[in-house]
Amino acid sequence: MGPVLAGVLQLLALIVALGLAYVPLGDYMAKVYSSDKHWRVEKWIYKGIGANPNTEMRWPAYLRGVLAFSAVGVLFLYLLQRLQGVLPGSLGFSSIDPDQAFNTAASFVSNTNWQSYYGEQAMGHVVQTGGLAVQNFVSAAVGIAVAVALVRGFARSRTGELGNFWADMVRGVVRILVPMSVVAAIVLVACGAIQNFAGIHEVGQFMGGSQQWNGGAVASQEAIKEIGTNGGGYFNANSAHPFENPTPFTNLFEIFLLLVIPFALTRTFGRMVGSLKQGYAILATMATIWVGFIALMMWTEFAHHGPAFQIAGGALEGKEQRFGVGASSIFAVSTTLTSTGAVDSFHSSFTGLGGGITILGMQLGEIAPGGTGSGLYGMLIMAIIAVFIAGLMVGRTPEYLGKKIGTREIKFAACYILITPALVLVFTAVAMALPTPGNSMTNSGAHGFSEILYAYTSASNNNGSAFAGLNADTQWFNTTLGIAMLLGRFLPMVFVLALAGSLAEQKPVPETAGTLRTEKPLFTGLLVGAILIITGLTYFPALALGPLAEGLAS
Repeated sequence: MGPVLAGVLQLLALIVALGLAYVPLGDYMAKVYSSDKHWRVEKWIYKGIGANPNTEMRWPAYLRGVLAFSAVGVLFLYLLQRLQGVLPGSLGFSSIDPDQAFNTAASFVSNTNWQSYYGEQAMGHVVQTGGLAVQNFVSAAVGIAVAVALVRGFARSRTGELGNFWADMVRGVVRILVPMSVVAAIVLVACGAIQNFAGIHEVGQFMGGSQQWNGGAVASQEAIKEIGTNGGGYFNANSAHPFENPTPFTNLFEIFLLLVIPFALTRTFGRMVGSLKQGYAILATMATIWVGFIALMMWTEFAHHGPAFQIAGGALEGKEQRFGVGASSIFAVSTTLTSTGAVDSFHSSFTGLGGGITILGMQLGEIAPGGTGSGLYGMLIMAIIAVFIAGLMVGRTPEYLGKKIGTREIKFAACYILITPALVLVFTAVAMALPTPGNSMTNSGAHGFSEILYAYTSASNNNGSAFAGLNADTQWFNTTLGIAMLLGRFLPMVFVLALAGSLAEQKPVPETAGTLRTEKPLFTGLLVGAILIITGLTYFPALALGPLAEGLAS
């Protein structure tokens, strides 16, 4: 079997698995967020945090809950790292420096999981399990909660109430993320991933010295890392490490895990707004972009330019032999089109155009299918923009799901789509203009620029993957990337929740002959076009200086 055929067959198997999980998982999540009953363990949690889960919240109160909870998470994780040296289970590692501790706290609380450290050489069991793994659960649950609040904004009328943040967040952890992670961790352990609390031990003699490894609760963290679209690896090599990702099967399984909730949330959306066809339209948009990007990535990585590529069967530099070009391409596209950021290969070693595809995937806003929750609300914002564009074409006030998209709503949507590009381009420009940040680049020219552009794109979009070659463990990058991660996560949520509140206050608009049918393929095509055009106009100059220049020169 040739490598191209193997890659295509793996893609088809992945699509079948996602299709089988789509209906049951999507319907289950809709029931979770529509139920008025609380499990006993949830009641204990509410009592412990002093929250009343039955109190409905308007969007300012919902937002305050999101920000307060996340701020406490940043502070707790920062202090945990700063105190690591005196905590048990630290494996002898010292406390984390202030700038790196801030960067890591911002990273995991914002669901980014950018890592400017070597996990196996810096973090002990307490920080890994009690700090980072916990944030993997709750940060993902926060993203789903915000998405559900926006969906309620479309589904409800004549009220500004969007539900209860504490109930939504707790249910996301207890009823969705924990059960799925337990099952996934068992599968990973059965396939060879490690799960222990072993200390540091030698594994052999190499070149006159010993090589040391430390154990850890790797399989359980790997499970929620993918399911919650987090991406932070227990080891520096991330999902290219055999302890995290032992076999080609686990590689495909991990891709399935990072995609399954974002895709299934479109079913949840359709169920909650009372129109499954609307969910299918959003799903079709996400799937079209995802499959298209995978096809482009495979083409760039399998293209035979020169004898070395011909002998190897593709661009194998930086890729694991266990997985090959096809599986690595699927993983790279899936992890950058979601907010996962996990890697089973090094994106810096992809071809020039292949590396550009990973950057562009993040710059789309990670909406195909995006992160847990963030992908859905990002795509719904783009749907509002597409409806607005269609309204301008026909001279009609735009409507979406029975709600008028007026001046207030379009301002919220416009602010949402402007925040991330501003963060990416401004921080990249400043870093390139100053003399010190450039010293962190391993490469010069277009590839070196791509390293900087990738870093701020990854941080601002809460992805977390890195273009290997950039030394990001400096005060400049730890601080600025940390700021970009926090602003890129929580500023958009302000406008999402404000938009949700505005929509919930409206009364339904009756459908007429002039209403745009947003469940039809025509709208799906319009939405795909709007996404690509808006992103292209925003980022094309920066892409032309980096990956496009490198790809055309090779």
